[in-house]
Amino acid sequence: MEIHDHINYWLKSAEHDLHTAELLFKNEHFDWCLFLGHLTIEKVLKAFYVRDNQNQVPPFTHNLAMIAERTRLELSLEQQALLLELNQFNLQSRYPDYKFEFYKKCTLPFAATYFTKIKGMYQWLLQEI
Repeated sequence: MEIHDHINYWLKSAEHDLHTAELLFKNEHFDWCLFLGHLTIEKVLKAFYVRDNQNQVPPFTHNLAMIAERTRLELSLEQQALLLELNQFNLQSRYPDYKFEFYKKCTLPFAATYFTKIKGMYQWLLQEI
């Protein structure tokens, strides 16, 4: 796959996931909205990985900070901290032991705060690529 196509694959997939996250937010499925928000950022970071690593397949990880470290992105300390916070949404949404606890945490204010941060990070990343 050509590098341009590979990058576009990740970006299009991220765009789709963000759109789905918006629908989940509107329908008050806040836990899954934040899970897909994490996935959105993960996919954009994987586009950067492809760009910055000679079209290599991104690593099979969901750790946003780890993926970002393997790119040439220059993240602020605040952005790095956000990636670490968003990592929790992947684990806590996927696994039943954590899921119910995470579900209870996902109130409208909690989800709105983080979903706004996710969308802000997404827009910034798109500008950088």
